[in-house]
Amino acid sequence: MQILLRLLRPHWPVLTLGLVLGLISNAANLAAPLATKRIIDTLGTGDALTGPITLLLVLVAIGAVIGLWQWILMGTLAEQVVLDARLSVIQRYFRARLAELTGRPTGELVTRVTADPGLLHQASSSIVGLINASLAFIATLVLMGTLDIVLLLCTLAAVAIVGAVMAVLLPTISKSQKLAQDAVGELGGGLEGTLRAMRTVKASRAEDRQSTRIEADARRAAMYNVRAARRAAWVWTVSWSGVSLAIIAVLGVGAWRADAGLLEVSSLIAFLLYAFQLMGPIGELTQNVTALQSGIAAARRISEVYAMTPETSDPRPGDPVPDAPVLQVRDVTLRYQEDARPALNGVTLTIPSRGHTAIVGPSGAGKTSLFSLLLRFLDPQTGDIYLHGRPYRDLTHDEIRTALAYVEQEAPVVPGTIRDNLLFSHPDATETELHAVLERVHLTEKVASLPEGLDTQLSGAELSGGERQRIALARALVRTPAVLLLDEATAQVDALTEAALQNSVRERAAAAAVVTIAHRLSTVVEADRIIVLDKGEVRAIGTHESLLESDDLYRGLIEALRIAVPTGQAVLPHGAAV
Repeated sequence: MQILLRLLRPHWPVLTLGLVLGLISNAANLAAPLATKRIIDTLGTGDALTGPITLLLVLVAIGAVIGLWQWILMGTLAEQVVLDARLSVIQRYFRARLAELTGRPTGELVTRVTADPGLLHQASSSIVGLINASLAFIATLVLMGTLDIVLLLCTLAAVAIVGAVMAVLLPTISKSQKLAQDAVGELGGGLEGTLRAMRTVKASRAEDRQSTRIEADARRAAMYNVRAARRAAWVWTVSWSGVSLAIIAVLGVGAWRADAGLLEVSSLIAFLLYAFQLMGPIGELTQNVTALQSGIAAARRISEVYAMTPETSDPRPGDPVPDAPVLQVRDVTLRYQEDARPALNGVTLTIPSRGHTAIVGPSGAGKTSLFSLLLRFLDPQTGDIYLHGRPYRDLTHDEIRTALAYVEQEAPVVPGTIRDNLLFSHPDATETELHAVLERVHLTEKVASLPEGLDTQLSGAELSGGERQRIALARALVRTPAVLLLDEATAQVDALTEAALQNSVRERAAAAAVVTIAHRLSTVVEADRIIVLDKGEVRAIGTHESLLESDDLYRGLIEALRIAVPTGQAVLPHGAAV
């Protein structure tokens, strides 16, 4: 409810207007049976019917116009609340720490933007509906009491029974809706991951196994939705049946009292009209409470997004320290969980303002964790990182990432055109800069051959994996950042393109810092300095030649990747030269 009220808070003026309109509409509808009674009484006196009939028509017209206005108003409000919920979830995603997002399936995160807020559509106006329906319900009972107390007691007995049953059934609707949305989230996550790996799925002949797993999530979501629908059906059936039975009882008792002279026929007719009209508030109460239960289920899942830890900074004014290295890591320790082995343990290193630094090491050595710290996707438990001599804790995330350019190992392209991708980090780049960077990554001819050139949509473009990787690399090369971070950006390119990209790296290293996580040692040979990581610690630092002589692990990496040493000697796994 707190989440729902938070989303409704900016719309209180509209909610108040909707409430007032609802009250006016209800008042007009409540006056109609009394106007009908007046017409019947006038028939017995022989007076003119023009006045009572005109009054009844005016009341009907007012109720219709005001009701239409309220319906449009609340429908618009409902869509605005859904939009606000979606926007708030999207904003939380983009402000959240990376670990909060990568720890969840992508499809499940998408569901919390698309499906969950949709359940708020009816729930957003349900509060106004509940108030209006409650007041109309009470007013109807009061007016019924003015006509006949005995008949009112019969009606109240039926309403009490209906209310008791609804109190038992309604909470189960929210629970079933929550479970159904959780299952839909799991369905989206599993489907999204399987579609991304469809080549592997088909190559492994695993279509039936994967589809069975995903279909199980779909069936589970359907099961919970059916359960919620059954609960809602019971609520509606009980409410309508209760009112119908009340009307039958009123009709029987009222006919007996009218026959005994204890009740006027016009009063019985007016009471019956109110009894029929009572079905409106009860139906509205049932509908709004059901919608509110669904909205609460959605709000629960949205609240889980709100609970994500955002990226936080405590920026302090300051200037770069003259002659300071571009990056310094001092005694940094990083754990992903409190009781886990450190991913990085007491790491200290310096990245000079110019030159190419390569980071190598076996799987699990901490290379990706180090990049995550440099990009401030994560913060260390102990130690400090400095950019131009200023500690990260004094800088905003934007200040840090403005100085860095990053190309992931998979080098993903973002949705949109080739131009959108090239301008992703620097929207103000010129056409000259774009064409220059395309030339540098050997894509000029390919882009020129596409029907729409730079404005070709990547989703439908005939581009190989290597060409898409080169677009991602070009995105980072549009401008010269203080530090270029490459997670083996040449993994999917041919030898000629790799040579051209190595030339680009050398050009950048002459003007700025280039840091490479190397999985291919051909990249390492070009480096000015190599940092060897092992088990989260800095094992050795040096050049290719010096590390070949001094570090067994480095020699093992060279042998594993079948890179010949400069002297032409073959290196055995144990490091013995032949």
